[in-house]
Amino acid sequence: MTIVTPVPGTTRTAVRAVVTRDDAQVVLLDTPGLGRPRTPMASRMNQLVRDTWASVDAVALLVDAEAGVGSGDEYLVRELAGVGTPVVTVVNKTDALPSERLLPVLERVAALTDAAPFADVVPVSALAGDNVDRLLDVLVTHLPEAPRLFAAGRVSDQPEAQLAAEVVREKVIADLRDELPHSVAVTVDAVEPDASRDDLVHIDAVIHVERASQKGIIIGRGGERLKAAASAARVELEGLLGARVHLTTHVRLAKDWQRDPKQLGRLGL
Repeated sequence: MTIVTPVPGTTRTAVRAVVTRDDAQVVLLDTPGLGRPRTPMASRMNQLVRDTWASVDAVALLVDAEAGVGSGDEYLVRELAGVGTPVVTVVNKTDALPSERLLPVLERVAALTDAAPFADVVPVSALAGDNVDRLLDVLVTHLPEAPRLFAAGRVSDQPEAQLAAEVVREKVIADLRDELPHSVAVTVDAVEPDASRDDLVHIDAVIHVERASQKGIIIGRGGERLKAAASAARVELEGLLGARVHLTTHVRLAKDWQRDPKQLGRLGL
């Protein structure tokens, strides 16, 4: 599972999702975006992206049709031009535009990606599910024959602790603004079944911030902001884990963790 927020840079690690069909198994890796390496964490994320490009069978370049083709898309096209891995350009949010506005976007994408390694352009709407099956068909054409990596029915390789940490982080940063979301990291030491109840799971999450002043922002007046985030996370985790969840949250200071390689390691980044 990949968390989704309006904040750029939300994704920090490569998350695998597995789609198994009768004829193929597609393992999708959601990576962070490629950005300016202003901190050690950003440098690590950029290296993760480049390492992923070099190790996969195909790269999917995602373009937001509603936003149009921007300088960021042009930058990624230039960067991907030398990877040697087939690139499938996916134009998402086609449902958000009428055809007379969508067509120029598709023409611009086609003009940008008219040489190797750019192999295909596939317009889709992830929200409506439009053309998603076609996208999978195209991706399968770029896969080599090989044994399946995951058992049928497996949809992700995320450990439960990582899944819980990401869900908590999503809820905590959902209404934060400016740079604060980038200063938040979440760790979960363990996901423990209750010793006396089969339908109850205990999760202890720690929310790390870079400055002492940020603790109060995360917690909110009377603890209301943290309570609301924890409640939303608990509800989502109960659906994902198929059990009742007892979730405890703590906010701790990890001063300037984005710039500290040792702390990045401890935070799993």
